[in-house]
Amino acid sequence: MVSRKAVIEIKNLDKTYVTKNGDVHALDNVDLYVEDEEFVTVVGQSGCGKTTLLKIISGLLPKTAGMMQVNGHDVTGPLSDVGMVFQAPVLPKWRNVFDNVMLPVEILGLDEDEYSKRAMELIKVTGLEGFETKYPKELSGGMQQRVSISRALIHNPPLLLMDEPFGALDALTREAMNLELLRIWQETKKTCLLITHSISEAVFLADRVVVMTPRPGKVNKIIDIELPRPRNADHRLEPKFLEYVREIQERIGLVRV
Repeated sequence: MVSRKAVIEIKNLDKTYVTKNGDVHALDNVDLYVEDEEFVTVVGQSGCGKTTLLKIISGLLPKTAGMMQVNGHDVTGPLSDVGMVFQAPVLPKWRNVFDNVMLPVEILGLDEDEYSKRAMELIKVTGLEGFETKYPKELSGGMQQRVSISRALIHNPPLLLMDEPFGALDALTREAMNLELLRIWQETKKTCLLITHSISEAVFLADRVVVMTPRPGKVNKIIDIELPRPRNADHRLEPKFLEYVREIQERIGLVRV
C-alpha cells in the first residue's frame, strides 16, 4: 500500500465506564491508524467495544487514557468535520429527502444556496434522483439509509464513520447496499471506518479488517484484504475471499482451528 497521511491515529487507547455496579473495561491498549482515502472495517463479537471505539473517534465519548487524533489533532469533543451513519437512519419524518440531506447545513450554519447544488449531486450519486420530495415513510429501508449517507456527506467531511449501517436490512438489500456504498466511496474518495457484525461484509468492503477481541476490546489482528477493486458480487465466491472470512472466524472464535 502506498503510504499516505493518517486521518485517524490511535495509540494505547483505553476506555473504562464507571457505573454504580462497578467499572466496565470496554477498550484496552488499542492501537490503530486509518490512512487518507482508505476503507477500514472493524469486526468482533457483541460487546467488544466496536461502537465505543467509533464514538471516541467522533468525539461523542471521552477516552479514559491514550492518544486519539483525527487529522493530526487531539479529539477533545464532538467533531464537525466527520460524517456519521448509524444503524437506524434517524430521518425526521416531517422532512423530505432533500431537506433531510440538508439538515447538517442548517445545523452548522453553512450557506444553504451553495450546498443545495451539492445536495442534489449527492441525491443523484446515491440513486435517489426523482425522490427529492418524498418523505421517509414513502421510502424503503435501503433508500432511507442512502438518504442518511447523503446527509453524512453533504458538508464534505474528510472522514465517514459508520456504525452497523446495514444491520437492520434484509440480506438481499444489505448486499445491494454494500455495492452501493463501494460505488459511492469510489466516487467521493472519503476515508471510511465502518463497524459491522458481518464478517463477509467486513471483507467485501475493506482495504483492511480490524479484528477485535472480546471485552475488554483489543486489536487481535489487522488483516490486509488483497482483493482487486472495483469489486462486485462475484468476489464473494473467490477462494481468497473465503480464506479471509475463515481466518477472521477463527480469530473471533466462531470456528475451531
